[in-house]
Amino acid sequence: MALNYIWIAFFLIGFLAALGQLIFAGNTQIFNEIINSIFDSAKTGFEISLGVSGVLALWMGLMKVGEKGGVVSILGRLFGPLFQRLFPGLPKGHPAYGSIMLNFSANMLGLDNAATPMGLKAMKEMQEVNPDKTSASNAQIMFLVLNASGLTIIPVTIIVYRTQLGAVNPADIFIPIMLATFAATLAGLISVSIVQKINLFDRVILAYIGFLTAVVVAIIIFFMNLPKEKITAISTFAANFILLLIIVLFIVLAMIRKVNVYDAFIEGAKDGFGIAVKIIPFLVAILVGIGIFRASGVMDFIVKGMAGFFAWLGLDTEFTGALPVALMKPLSGSGSRGLMIDAMKTFGADSFVGRMSCALQGSTDTTFYILAVYFGSVGIKNTRHAVGCALIADLTGAVAAILVSYMFFGPG
Repeated sequence: MALNYIWIAFFLIGFLAALGQLIFAGNTQIFNEIINSIFDSAKTGFEISLGVSGVLALWMGLMKVGEKGGVVSILGRLFGPLFQRLFPGLPKGHPAYGSIMLNFSANMLGLDNAATPMGLKAMKEMQEVNPDKTSASNAQIMFLVLNASGLTIIPVTIIVYRTQLGAVNPADIFIPIMLATFAATLAGLISVSIVQKINLFDRVILAYIGFLTAVVVAIIIFFMNLPKEKITAISTFAANFILLLIIVLFIVLAMIRKVNVYDAFIEGAKDGFGIAVKIIPFLVAILVGIGIFRASGVMDFIVKGMAGFFAWLGLDTEFTGALPVALMKPLSGSGSRGLMIDAMKTFGADSFVGRMSCALQGSTDTTFYILAVYFGSVGIKNTRHAVGCALIADLTGAVAAILVSYMFFGPG
């Protein structure tokens, strides 16, 4: 429903802004520019959707091989001890633990289609032990906020779009996104734990968080000590090497489990092609709305306003071109994806703004969509502290994405 209002707002605000320019500035060309933008955006949406079908089929095929090779269940067992302490309200051995672990594992691997059904199943199982069926339990809130923080190891979709839009090294945003999404997840975890009085100094929790934080800090320190011109080259090499290593690992594990790797790949690839076809109308719709919004001058007005504000604060303003993605992300995944594509198309896939828009897109998930779908599926009306904690994660992820973008791709 939120996307419906956002889409209508793009049209109405764009039209009113154009009408204002006609009346007050005598700009008779503005409507020609808007109509041209509508057709150009529709064409772009179709071409991008059709163009990503091959790459998306490839990645979905590889993900299916990994899934059948047991990677999802391995990740579930790996993080099991941590999850048992983060969801103390769930009885020991409750079936929801299995669904929670599979959901997070699928999310980290970018298996969106697998993650959502598992998440809905986990929410339903947690609802069975929820004493107040209309109010979110502590376990459900922790689960939702961690989902909204969007911890992802492999940002498949973003890499696919960067490939289609001509990025020289589509995976160069891999490590920046990993750092930003980790910061968002950590912020969400800490905020919920404080409200719910979960002991973050538990030895198991400290061991997991301490290890992951140490890895992230080590990555940041390593890149901070490199010359700016070497950061992108080394991070791109590392990202490509890690991705190739993961692909090989998927195949080897599948072979060990005697999975027919080729058949599994074909099964996943078919799903990938189907997804590419399904997103055509959605991507066309949102890009047309954004095209009107930009052609009317409203987008430039907002960006210039933010740039003026940050310039007044004495800060660099180059990042403001990517801020619309951050503002849209909590409201609509499709809307923020459209803005990310628009930024890469306008500024270039390998531009600073283009890369930062990708980092912002991958830093968190769509908070209000997840809130509506997951809580709505079990009839929860009182979300308690879920929204506040999720928005803290969103803000942290956005700030982290901006900072790491300057570290990896910024001028100087």
